[in-house]
Amino acid sequence: MQEIAKGQHIQELYLSIEKAKNGNKQEMENLIQNNNGLIWNIVKRFIGRGVETEDIYQIGCLGFIKAIKRFDTSLEVQLSTYAVPYILGEIKKFIRDNNLVRVSRSTKLLAVKIMQIQNEYIKKENRELSVTEIAEILNITKEEISFALEAIQPVTSIYEECSSGTEDERTILDKLTNNEDEATLITNKIVVRNLIEELNSREKQVILLRFYRNKTQAQVAKVLGITQVQVSRIERRILSEMKLKLTS
Repeated sequence: MQEIAKGQHIQELYLSIEKAKNGNKQEMENLIQNNNGLIWNIVKRFIGRGVETEDIYQIGCLGFIKAIKRFDTSLEVQLSTYAVPYILGEIKKFIRDNNLVRVSRSTKLLAVKIMQIQNEYIKKENRELSVTEIAEILNITKEEISFALEAIQPVTSIYEECSSGTEDERTILDKLTNNEDEATLITNKIVVRNLIEELNSREKQVILLRFYRNKTQAQVAKVLGITQVQVSRIERRILSEMKLKLTS
């Protein structure tokens, strides 16, 4: 009965995806709402990188929509698993393309003018003008001068190489994260979670107690009221099946 219900759910999902692909806005909105948790789980990884959280979320939704439009219902793959790389890709691209501060032309011209005045005064009087003095010359506020000069300072990109004199020249982003592929990590977590959901009650308890509560096989056997040999057999079989599904 459970398998029948699951099959019906998949068919309904595929029908919804096809409708969304064909331009049904309500179906697309429903799919986004139903996968909101997935999108936010990925968004949270990028909070604090100088971009508004809501903007990141909207870009994540854009990635999810792209995944829907390219999803092939004939493939035996979870929608969540398929969508992760698209969501990640869109967010990373957005942050990469927006990691430098965009300076207006008027601000750049003002900064150039300030530096010209400063250079000419240094040559003439052999000292620098103060911000207050420059403000009086140009008849603008000290804050405007400070902003203009700050705006043209070189910005270090998180994608810029960190030269350390060695052959290992990685970007700042590389040094802030680990070397594992983020999309693969998230995708694998989702796949494992889905595989656990497919287990029966006893099998779930074995996996959760062994790998999430760090219990020994003997401790699991005591909790479940079975022998350690039974726990070992269940564990080996489940891990073997999971490995097969992950690599297939």
